[in-house]
Amino acid sequence: MPATMTLKANTPSTDNVVPLRANFLPRHREYLMRWLDAGTCMGLCDVDVSPRSGNGPIEHVLVWVRENADPAYLLRPEGMNWVLVDNLRDHRLGTFKTFEAALYAIRPVLACGATAAA
Repeated sequence: MPATMTLKANTPSTDNVVPLRANFLPRHREYLMRWLDAGTCMGLCDVDVSPRSGNGPIEHVLVWVRENADPAYLLRPEGMNWVLVDNLRDHRLGTFKTFEAALYAIRPVLACGATAAA
């Protein structure tokens, strides 16, 4: 047996690390459509959900309001939160724990926390 031994440190392998990321679920799409429908009287015009790739996770949600031809808001998952950005001024407005709370910050047209069943 050798007099000296080299021990390998038990460092976690980065090959198996999966970053946590909020997902856009079917209940989010349903809530988004209900929110858009309820918000037309408050100037909401349209939304677009852009996937990262064909069927992969979403990259962002764009929201149009009647005052602007360009999308006014951008909403994207970041870790386990949702980030709301003023798309016209490229200014981060806030980080929200839920998708519904981020939409509520844009226009409070549905009760906050009024999620649809999954």
